[in-house]
Amino acid sequence: MFSTLSEPERGAITAVVFIGTFFIALGIGRFLKRRAGVRLGLLFRLFCLTLAFYAAIAVYGVRASWPNHVGAALIILSTGLVVALVNRYVWDLYFEKKRHTPIPHFLREVVGGIIFLIALLLVLSVGYHAEAQLKGVLAGSGVIAIILGFAGQSFFAGIIAGISIQLNRPYKVGDWLQVGERFAEVMEINWRSTRLRTNDAIYLDIPNNEMVSHAIVNLHYPTEVHAMRIRVGVEYKNPPNRVKDALFRAASAADGVLAEPRVKIFLVDFADSAMIYEIKFYMGNHARINEINDAIRTNVWYELKRQGITIPFPIRTLHLERRAVRSVQEEHQEARAILRDEALFECLSDSQIDSLVEQSRVNHFGRGERVIREGAEGDSMFVLLRGAAEVSISKNGTSIPVATLSAGDCFGEMSLLTGERRTATVRAETDCHVMEISKPVMAEVLRDSPDCLERLSELLARRKMENEGILKEAASQAQNESKKREYTATFLQRLRTFFEL
Repeated sequence: MFSTLSEPERGAITAVVFIGTFFIALGIGRFLKRRAGVRLGLLFRLFCLTLAFYAAIAVYGVRASWPNHVGAALIILSTGLVVALVNRYVWDLYFEKKRHTPIPHFLREVVGGIIFLIALLLVLSVGYHAEAQLKGVLAGSGVIAIILGFAGQSFFAGIIAGISIQLNRPYKVGDWLQVGERFAEVMEINWRSTRLRTNDAIYLDIPNNEMVSHAIVNLHYPTEVHAMRIRVGVEYKNPPNRVKDALFRAASAADGVLAEPRVKIFLVDFADSAMIYEIKFYMGNHARINEINDAIRTNVWYELKRQGITIPFPIRTLHLERRAVRSVQEEHQEARAILRDEALFECLSDSQIDSLVEQSRVNHFGRGERVIREGAEGDSMFVLLRGAAEVSISKNGTSIPVATLSAGDCFGEMSLLTGERRTATVRAETDCHVMEISKPVMAEVLRDSPDCLERLSELLARRKMENEGILKEAASQAQNESKKREYTATFLQRLRTFFEL
C-alpha cells in the first residue's frame, strides 16, 4: 500500500494513521464509559496503542509471521506491568511516602508513555528489523513534531514547569505569594497553571512557566510569620528619638501586629519636605494585611497628633488660626465645668481651676486605643471631654469590662495624687478628647493652697473606705471615725511626700 510514495511521505502517513487510530479507539472507549458505564483502565489504553501499532505497520507495508506479531503484542502489553511497578515502587513508596513529595497524575502518564514508546521501538527494531523504515517514519513525523512543537511551545513549557513546581514545592495551596505588585493566596496548582486569589477576591490564572521564570516570594514559608513595612514622613523639627518612640507605640498597639518579634522603627531618608521613617512590623496570615495596615496608619495619625508631631504636606497649606483658637477655648470651658463639679477640686478657687486647665494638654485618642493600661506607672489624671471609653480589669488572663465612661467623667486620680500604679485599663470606644492633668501642674496649684491637702486626704480616705465596704460593715460610728482618721493621716503623708510639700 502506498508503494508509489516516497519514504518521508509514507512515514508521515503512517504516523497520522497511528495517532488517528489510537485516539479513535480511545474515544470509543470513553463513550462506552460515559453512556454504558463500562469501566476501562490501563489495559484498554494499551489495547488502543497496540491496535494503533498494528494499523500503522499494516499501512506502511511491514510483513512478518504470526509468531512475530504475537510476541510483539505480548511485549507491548507487558508494558502495563512495568508501568504498574513504577507507579507502586517509584512514585507511591519512594516519592510520596518516603520523601513526602506528591507526584501529579500527568507526570505518571508521561513516564508511562515513554516506557511504551521504548517498548514499541524495541519491537520494531528487533522483532521486525525495521531500522530503515523507522528512519523514514521519524523523518516524516519529524515535520509534524516541529509543527506541533512551535504551536504548543508555551503549552508544553507550562506542563514542564508544573511538574517542576510539584517536585520542588516552592509553594502549596493556602500559601500567600507576592506576584509583582500584588499579594495573592494560592487556591489551586494544576499541570498547566497556578490559580491565585487576591485580597479583593480577584482570581489570577498564571501559567506555570511564567511562575517559575520569576522570583517567587512565599510569605508563608517556612512559617506564616513575616515582616511588612510602612513608611511615614515627619517634619524636620521633630527629634528622631521622639518620633521613633511615638511610631513604636502606635504600631505595637495596632490590632493584628505581633508582640514578638517586636516592632522596629528606622530613619531611612532625608527627603525634600520630610524625614522618612520606616515601620517594620510582623504579622501572621497575610489575608488581614489591609486591616492591619489600616490599624497601624490610624494609630500613627492619632499618636502623632497627641505628641504634636506633624506629617507635612508637599503643598501650600492655609491655616485658619481663629477657628483653632475657638476650638481650644471651647475645650477649656468644658474642662472647667467638669472640674468645678468634681469633689476632688471643691477646695480650689476658680482661678486655680483655670490654671489647671490652661496648663494641661488635650489629647486625641482613636477608637480602640488605650488611654491607660492596668499595672502601668502613672502620675496624672484624665478628664474625658468628648467620646466614650471602656474600663476593664484583667483577671486570670482575661479582660473583664467593669464600667463605661462618657463625657464629663474623670479617672486616674489616685495615680495623680499618690503615684499608685494604674488599677484598670481604659480604652477608647469612640474617638475621644481627653485632658491630662499632670503631677507638675497639680503640684504648683497645691503649693498655693496647702489647706487643700487635708481636704483631698479626707476625700481619698472616704473613697478607700467605700471601696473596702467599711462604711457598710462597721459596727459603730466610732469605728468609722477611727478608720477614717487613720486613712486620712496616711493619705496626707503620702500627698506631702509625693508632691514634695
